[in-house]
Amino acid sequence: MRKIYPTFWISIFFLLLLNCATTGPGGKKSLILISTQQEVSIGKSLAKDIESQNKVTDDSILADYVNRVGQKIAKLSDRTDIEYHFKVLESPEINAFACPGGFIYVYTGLLKIIDNEAQLAAVLGHEIGHVVARHSVKRLQQVLGIQVLLSIALGESSEITRKAVGIGIGVILQGYSRQNEFEADYNGAYYMTKAGYHPQGMIQLFGKFEEMEKGRKHTFLDQLLASHPPTADRIVRVKQHIPSFNLNERKLAFGEEEYRKIKSRLK
Repeated sequence: MRKIYPTFWISIFFLLLLNCATTGPGGKKSLILISTQQEVSIGKSLAKDIESQNKVTDDSILADYVNRVGQKIAKLSDRTDIEYHFKVLESPEINAFACPGGFIYVYTGLLKIIDNEAQLAAVLGHEIGHVVARHSVKRLQQVLGIQVLLSIALGESSEITRKAVGIGIGVILQGYSRQNEFEADYNGAYYMTKAGYHPQGMIQLFGKFEEMEKGRKHTFLDQLLASHPPTADRIVRVKQHIPSFNLNERKLAFGEEEYRKIKSRLK
């Protein structure tokens, strides 16, 4: 049997300490063994694939507007070590999603049903919340296992890294756990409030989902509802969090007028 020296375990101990990354408000930390560089590389690969299969809007005014709102929130998040990318995909689907490394997409179908900038901020804040919490990376770590991840973190084999990424991309695309979704809701509500948007915008957004959920008339919503917690539960939880955001001392916006102008551009 191969002898493992104490220095090996000491190296692993310090490696684990060095790889505790911030993954939420209040300095929340998690063990992350996939580097930021590797995460961004995975995200770029996914983004390339997504944009080859979907039409990115050519409306520069719409694209710039969504990007501006997203960047405003992202720069006040607990993760500013990456460059965020916000893009609009032309599709009737009511959804938005985040890829590893800060690549965030929102469908025009979702943009059509919301009524103000605070609701858009809720959508983008939620996705930023996933990125900050590194939910996709955590799922990848669960699938790959500690031995493979330590090999990646120690830079022992580029071949292992390549195979790991290949395995992980399929896992990431499956979506997040319901607990992850609750966490992203909290993060998003917190960050949008920091950026000057009223968190009631998230309640309004969920209220729209709840009405659609009752009627179940919109087939594009089925996938979103299936992969997320019950909307009523999400509303309750966000309402419980809002008092901790100290709203009384701040002037927070909904942004109805500006969003109305942007919404008129949607076909």
